[in-house]
Amino acid sequence: MIDKKHIGKQLPGFKAVAEAGQLRFFAKAIGETNPVYFDESAARDAGHPGLPLPPTFFFSLEFTQSSAGWRDELGINPARILHGEQQFSYHRMAYAGDTLNYESRIADIYDKKNGALDFVVRETRVTNQKGEHVADLRSILVQRNG
Repeated sequence: MIDKKHIGKQLPGFKAVAEAGQLRFFAKAIGETNPVYFDESAARDAGHPGLPLPPTFFFSLEFTQSSAGWRDELGINPARILHGEQQFSYHRMAYAGDTLNYESRIADIYDKKNGALDFVVRETRVTNQKGEHVADLRSILVQRNG
């Protein structure tokens, strides 16, 4: 059982640069066909200053950049976890070359099925290099117990 004392815990923040090559690779991997995600001219013709981040790319950056140390601190066993849910709230566009600042906290911890499953809700605020609020991410990690 994951201790609920961790609710409200601030997690280590990090910064990540949205690189054009990563954006193109991600867009291709998710089956995106809109040229604004691949071609800078097409992006500019559509009114963007550069390649926009494809939907859900924020999660990809968070997954590859964030430290797993918080999971260890909560006693989470990596062999027993599942990705339960992911939500995004977008506040403004982000583009290739932006430096994104991620600030996360544990928003909730609860269990189901008489403790057979623990749920950890993490909320993340993303801002750009200008300090502008870009997005809010919410993810739920599920740990199977027993």
